[in-house]
Amino acid sequence: MLIHPWDAPTDDAEWQEWLTAHDFGQLAVNGSPGEPPWVQPLHFAYDPARREAVAHLARPNPIWPALQERPTALLSVVDDYTFIPGPWQAEEDTPPEHGVPTSFYAAVQLVCTAHIVDDPEVKAELLQRQTTHFQPEGGSAPVVAGQAPYGRLLSGIRGLRLEVHEVRAKFKYGGKRSESVQHRISDRLAERDGPGDAAARRHQQRRLAAGALTSRPGNGPAART
Repeated sequence: MLIHPWDAPTDDAEWQEWLTAHDFGQLAVNGSPGEPPWVQPLHFAYDPARREAVAHLARPNPIWPALQERPTALLSVVDDYTFIPGPWQAEEDTPPEHGVPTSFYAAVQLVCTAHIVDDPEVKAELLQRQTTHFQPEGGSAPVVAGQAPYGRLLSGIRGLRLEVHEVRAKFKYGGKRSESVQHRISDRLAERDGPGDAAARRHQQRRLAAGALTSRPGNGPAART
């Protein structure tokens, strides 16, 4: 993922907070030579203190042999995206029809080592962590190995602990444009108010207020590749 300095996170807290609230992504795993990679959509719970994400999948899932053979994986999350028409991006001294269309989006990629969990006790603990993340209000029985109602279901799934080694984060919200153009885009997003526009506008205004117009080489953990 190409990350220009003006699209890099302002600090680690920016991508960590975003990732905590965006907990559905795609896990990409290398396939065998000559085969395409496996890409598995999944919910996950990210723990910044442990630098890991936890998830689970059905035991018959065909991704398991690939993970066992090549445990390095990439968890990719993209959201808060919208399309920006070219005229919105034209500078003041440029004809509107010469403006360049683009996409606004937030993306975080976690480079991980996958650890498959089959021990019932550990698997139950991972599932309980996920349930607590997604249902903080409670309402479900505890997940305990060997105990009803979920204990007997544990054999049908495998747990997945993703140990994070590298983070690539990007917040592409017009940071290279002049302040006047950014304000124009913000106004247009509010007027259009289509799917994704409100979230994109919040990111743009937040980063503009934080001084994200300038380049920040080396800021945050994002790899520029």
